[in-house]
Amino acid sequence: MMLEDDDFTDSVNNIITTQQVNAEYAVGVTADNFANMFSAMDDEYMRGRAADVKDNREEKDMSEWRRVVVTGLGAVTPVGNNVSETWNSLKNGKNGIAPITFFDTEGFKAKLAAEVKGFEPKEYLEVNEILRTDRYAQLAVAAAAQAVEDSGIEGKVEPEKFGVMFGTGIGGIGTFEVEHTKLLEKGPRRVSSLFIPMMIGNMAAGMIAIKHDCRGSAMPAVTACASGSNAIGEAVRMIRHGYAEAVIAGGAEASITKSAVAGFVNMQALSTSENPDEASLPFDKRRGGFVIGEGAVSLVLEEYEHAKARGARIYGEVCGYGSTCDAYHITAPHPQARGGAQAMKDAMREAGYSDEDKVYINAHGTGTHMNDLIETMAIKNALGEENARKAYISSTKSMTGHMLGAAGAIEALACIMALDEGIIPPTINLREADEECDLNYVPDKAVKADITLALSNSLGFGGHNACLAFRKVVGGRENFMQGDNYE
Repeated sequence: MMLEDDDFTDSVNNIITTQQVNAEYAVGVTADNFANMFSAMDDEYMRGRAADVKDNREEKDMSEWRRVVVTGLGAVTPVGNNVSETWNSLKNGKNGIAPITFFDTEGFKAKLAAEVKGFEPKEYLEVNEILRTDRYAQLAVAAAAQAVEDSGIEGKVEPEKFGVMFGTGIGGIGTFEVEHTKLLEKGPRRVSSLFIPMMIGNMAAGMIAIKHDCRGSAMPAVTACASGSNAIGEAVRMIRHGYAEAVIAGGAEASITKSAVAGFVNMQALSTSENPDEASLPFDKRRGGFVIGEGAVSLVLEEYEHAKARGARIYGEVCGYGSTCDAYHITAPHPQARGGAQAMKDAMREAGYSDEDKVYINAHGTGTHMNDLIETMAIKNALGEENARKAYISSTKSMTGHMLGAAGAIEALACIMALDEGIIPPTINLREADEECDLNYVPDKAVKADITLALSNSLGFGGHNACLAFRKVVGGRENFMQGDNYE
């Protein structure tokens, strides 16, 4: 009936021709516009039509989305400077937390961090590029280069259909500190002409695009601790709706600096323990804040048929994405876990979740009192009490610290590898159970498990919530919503 409406079809055709997108996307946008128009009308019958249009649009779109798979991985993290080192560390419970070496911590309550060790930017950048680039962008370029090489995508996709979506929470704060010190001590004429391009949060995405000739959309996601997950999720949507065939996605952060550490300490967010094995304690009764970390992780996301046609290795499928806002407080989570639970439900719905799924959740799990309590509540709300107790849950932040804008990306990597190998990485140093955090957080040692669905949670300042869902790919798919062709 809708396709017989001239106004409807004219709108669809206009979107296809002006935006150069596929028909499914154009129909979806038009349906949303019509639904909004009908819902604003006074006539009860027309408002009812809005609901019908919305329901039909959602049901249709879910089955006809283009599939998005992971074909490349790259990592520069506190527990390894490539994917193999990072994953081996995570599944073996290696702690990447140690005393801060980047600056003298005299006078600082927080003495520990999860620093990237032995990183050589000259392996990925020319000397003149290094001098013009903040550390966070250097890490991003390195992780992206690894992922692109791993995928074999270079030269196999049209540049105009090759995009970048890369997140960061803070961006070039190290550069900001250096140049601000120059301003105060030596005056405005000594501030570098490169100050702004080195500092701004979009530069990682821009540099990655330059390096790999990505002429499609190249954008940052800046949603605090959810940045990496939002970057991956929005990249998935770019591919689903025909804007891109492949996207380099992920997150990067390099915020182990005096001002960042001081700021987090003074808001009582950081652990002040001086023992690396008693500092990052997600879900433990003794927890007292997170440990700041740094690094970058990148995924190459690709449309499934495109990847299959070129014989690419497929690590898994990003089969669900939820993105919400608490709309409650700039730093505190909603006390009923409203936004976090909804993000999980949205991702699970897209992934075709059922009670038969064997679930692994890489929790946001920061080790702050409120996050761990509220996230436990969100998991129970999303899965139901019984299924929540069956799920495997772990926080890899117990090993990597909180990598802020890169956290969602490394935790997506952990989910993908957990599915691939059937190994759940542990929450290390979890020794004293919190009565209110009463689920299976996989304490201390990895476990083997044949999981069918992996979820990655990210909850950021500002009330930003993101959840990514992953499955293994085992062949073609007839019924997306039922997950018939997944393991």
